[in-house]
Amino acid sequence: MMKSLHDRPEWPVPARASLDRLFELAEVLGAVMRRGMAAKGLTTARAGVLWALFHDGPMTQRVLATRLGVTPRNVTGLLDALQEDGLVARAAHPTDRRATLVSLTDEGRSVTSALRGGRDELAALLFADVPADRLDAFTAILGQVTDRLRAVDADGPA
Repeated sequence: MMKSLHDRPEWPVPARASLDRLFELAEVLGAVMRRGMAAKGLTTARAGVLWALFHDGPMTQRVLATRLGVTPRNVTGLLDALQEDGLVARAAHPTDRRATLVSLTDEGRSVTSALRGGRDELAALLFADVPADRLDAFTAILGQVTDRLRAVDADGPA
C-alpha cells in the first residue's frame, strides 16, 4: 500500500509538508527520548519493560513479552539485565507454578517515576503557551493520523 501512496503529485502540498514535519518530529523526539533514557542507563527496550510494568502492574513474563511484541526469549534477556540493575524482581506466580511473575522494585518505580517526570517537564516546556483549544485540536489530529498509520501498517508491506 505504501508504494501507491509514495510521491503522488496529486496529493496536496500541505499534506506532504505535514508528513515531512512528522518525520522530523519523530527523529528529534526519538533522539531526545534516547538521551533521557541513556542518562538513566536504559535502552529503549528496557524502558519499555519498565513502562509496561509501571502502567499495568506485575505480570508474567509471557504476558509481558506479548504486551511488548517480543519473543519470550527476548524478554528474558531484558529482564536479566533489569534484574541485575535492581529495577525488576521475578518471583514464582502465586497460582501458576509454571509461570514467573515480574514486578518493579522500589528502585524500578523510582526510575520510571523520574522518566514520567521528565516527560511531564518536556510537555510543559513544549506546550506551555499553546492555547487549550489549539492543543486539543493538535492532539485530536495526532490521534487521527496515528490511527490511520496503524491501519496502513496493519495492511502489511506494499
